[in-house]
Amino acid sequence: MRTDQQPIRIALFAPEGRMGQAIAAAVEADPGFIVDNNHGDVIVDFSAPAALQQSLDRATAAGVPILVGTTGLDDLAEQRIAEASKQVAVLQASNTSLGVALLSELVERAARVLGPQWDIEILEMHHRHKADAPSGTALTLGDAAAKGRGGPLRSERGRDGTGSKRQEGAIGFASLRGGSVAGDHDVIFAGPEERLILSHRAENRMVFARGALAAARFLVGKPAGLYSMRDVIEAA
Repeated sequence: MRTDQQPIRIALFAPEGRMGQAIAAAVEADPGFIVDNNHGDVIVDFSAPAALQQSLDRATAAGVPILVGTTGLDDLAEQRIAEASKQVAVLQASNTSLGVALLSELVERAARVLGPQWDIEILEMHHRHKADAPSGTALTLGDAAAKGRGGPLRSERGRDGTGSKRQEGAIGFASLRGGSVAGDHDVIFAGPEERLILSHRAENRMVFARGALAAARFLVGKPAGLYSMRDVIEAA
């Protein structure tokens, strides 16, 4: 049992992973947190889709909230997250950057104001080791744009060859991979004789790590339910 004066204990589900190490470094720089992988106040999972059930089981068995930052999840994984959220607080985030959370809000608003006559294209680039494409963040931004338009996401991906004229109302996705890019995202609104480009650049993983700590702080004491990074920035 912790008091408000005690540091928040972070249990890293995959402490040796890239994000696990980044979060551990962020914890060292913030006296409001400590890493305690055995008795965490919040479980943080940035592992792999195959390990999701294990981390959810650990959270529900211990009765503690969990931050799920794993991307590339299928429909079954989404169902498992929904089930776990009935027992504990679950914050699912394809990207824990506070800047990206704000970008998502701006994209939704822009799509609502500009309307369907503006085409939307989402371009993302990540390091050469990233396995899923489009990125989870790009898909989240696509969902935000579709929500702004008031309909479901209809996407176009991997255009190649002839006959690739865009479908009316569809949102296009393009994925680039190379080098050590932490994460670049551009949402392009292309209208008649003008373009609006909303962008975010992650210079290193520490932006995600600091956002993860903000999410963990938000989760402490929250009732069971499914939360997002938007909830985090709205509570700030």
